Amino acid sequence: SFFTFRKLAGCTLFITGASRGIGKAIALKAAKDGANIVIAAKTAEPHPTLPGTIYTAAEEIEAAGGKALPCIVNVREEQQIISAVEKAVKTFGGIDILVNNASAISLTGTLETATKKVNLMMDVNVRGTYLTSKACLPYLRKSKNPHILNLSPPMNLNPMWFKNHCAYTISKYGMSMCVLGMAEEFRGEVAVNALWPKTAIHTAAMDMLGGAGIEKQCRKTDILADAAYCILTKPKTFTGNFIIDEVLLREEGVKDFDVYAIAPGHPLMPDFFLDVEGKKFSGSQQEGADGAKVKTESAAAKPSGPVAETFRVIQGAVNEEHVRSTQGVFQFELSGDGGGTWYIDLKSKGGSAGFGKPPVAADVVMSMSSTDFVKMFTGKLKPTLAFMSGKLRIKGNMALAIKLEKMLSQLNAKL
Repeated sequence: SFFTFRKLAGCTLFITGASRGIGKAIALKAAKDGANIVIAAKTAEPHPTLPGTIYTAAEEIEAAGGKALPCIVNVREEQQIISAVEKAVKTFGGIDILVNNASAISLTGTLETATKKVNLMMDVNVRGTYLTSKACLPYLRKSKNPHILNLSPPMNLNPMWFKNHCAYTISKYGMSMCVLGMAEEFRGEVAVNALWPKTAIHTAAMDMLGGAGIEKQCRKTDILADAAYCILTKPKTFTGNFIIDEVLLREEGVKDFDVYAIAPGHPLMPDFFLDVEGKKFSGSQQEGADGAKVKTESAAAKPSGPVAETFRVIQGAVNEEHVRSTQGVFQFELSGDGGGTWYIDLKSKGGSAGFGKPPVAADVVMSMSSTDFVKMFTGKLKPTLAFMSGKLRIKGNMALAIKLEKMLSQLNAKL
């Protein structure tokens, strides 16, 4: 009959952070089956920079064929979670699926992460996931095919994923540990799994992190919606898995992944926490600092080679306009050939670039290998990709680092 294809018809999904992005995409996919969706998110009034509210999401869900219950929920407030869960049960008679999608991100080093940001990430990602699961579990246990799905990564203990944004990594792995623990604790009763994308996904959050033009390196939220749907329609015996969207969909027989690309054929940025082609613990990350010091002495005389050449071009290209639009001083700590300390000053009159420390204190310090630096300045390596894959370390003002990337794309023509 018709209903065999609508696997989530009549099911009630409680989705945190469902007013936009990945949470909303999962909601819309379930809504097509005629599911009930509790939109547990905090945006009730239109946000100045972010798209959507719980009410606009509710309209889209109803239009797609689902029933929507918008609830104002900041997962940092336990009482708001509990009230929304009670309202969901009163409205729809129970809860069958919980999707812990709400998440906060700050990709900053330990000394650069403000305490309120640490609190936010721990509160939303770890504590919010834990308490929402706790509030839903008594109702999930009564469901015929209950699932908890956390949007969190497989736990990869390669130090590379900790060193550039320790607090964020701890908070995301905290969500994954909830999967590890609860899957075992509720085995046979409730399925608990984690889902994570293989590549960056284009959302408002990604635009904030990556700046303009980043979307070409991303996939659409649809790939996660399809993968989530696939997990949530499996029996509750499917539990304790850390699933990568593309891996699961390939197993399910999906062959064409271009449909998920924003720009088919464009290289995609791998997502955090996933080692590319078995690059496991390599000692190479540690060599940089010591290697650079040795090289600096000999290079100090008269730098030559690709790095020096790149800085000569930059020196010749920077103008008043770049200085006016950027207003930042960048220091580069490069390891390897032609390494040492270099700078680009886009704050002082006319701007300048060259070898050594900048004339005034740097706003941003970037550390990477000379090879990657040259690749970055010739457009062969995107700064965001370098950053996400641990090749580039940024200390200081992230917003300025993103401005530099914009300027780079204009300079690339010359390099």
